[in-house]
Amino acid sequence: MTKHQDPTGRRALLRGVTAFGLAALTGCTAGERPGTSPAPAGAAAHPAREPSTYRLRPLAGHGPRRASLTVRDAPILRLDTDPDDRAMALTFDDGPDPAYTPEILRILRRHDVRATFLVCGGRARQSPDLLREMADAGHVIGNHTWTHPLLLKLDRPRIRAEMERTAELIERTIGEPPLWFRAPYGAWNRNVFELGTELGMEPLAWTVDSLDWDDPGAPTVISRVVKRAAPGVIVLGHDAGGDRSQTLTAVRDYLPRLIDAGYRLTVPRPTGV
Repeated sequence: MTKHQDPTGRRALLRGVTAFGLAALTGCTAGERPGTSPAPAGAAAHPAREPSTYRLRPLAGHGPRRASLTVRDAPILRLDTDPDDRAMALTFDDGPDPAYTPEILRILRRHDVRATFLVCGGRARQSPDLLREMADAGHVIGNHTWTHPLLLKLDRPRIRAEMERTAELIERTIGEPPLWFRAPYGAWNRNVFELGTELGMEPLAWTVDSLDWDDPGAPTVISRVVKRAAPGVIVLGHDAGGDRSQTLTAVRDYLPRLIDAGYRLTVPRPTGV
């Protein structure tokens, strides 16, 4: 078991770096509770390819191509949607992982649902075909840094390197840059917001933490998602960073329940896009 797979150490860090604790440090909140695990660096990158015609459009690039973005002082916690719309978003952090991501994609395809995957660059470099499969299926791919560090402990150049390297890998792999960034552990500060804006990404947090990162058992994950479902809710889940078999079980169960309850599972829409 590697240090990135050590559940005891990860849980201790996650419980110590809660969103509300970080609010006292940064003046921001990032949902209910952070969670995820680091991703290792991997094999050589694959060449770029042309974007799929199926992917959501229009998409804008980072840097000068999205210069109109405003620096936020808090991450986005909910979808900007009409309450009558009953729209929700499923998001998955830390992947892609060849052991779990393909099954998540199959479940979503079975129900004709699109989701948002916040990927770590190290893992994405190891599994470029999974990144392309996500994009070709119409899912949104966001940036979750390269190695999943606690950004509050890094200086500005190192934060930028984590974000920029992953953004460039995503663009080389699928032909489109990421429009969303999620800070590992839900840990935000002014540097993170400013650098995300400079790179053309908006800060995406969550409304409901499924707690799948803490291995509570599939029934607990299912209950949290179903009971807290509401228009505009963004659900945090994980498709990598440990044993995610309970996540697969939970998604198989709660996804059809949400659909039967009249929810429209969708993806966030960037400002000005």
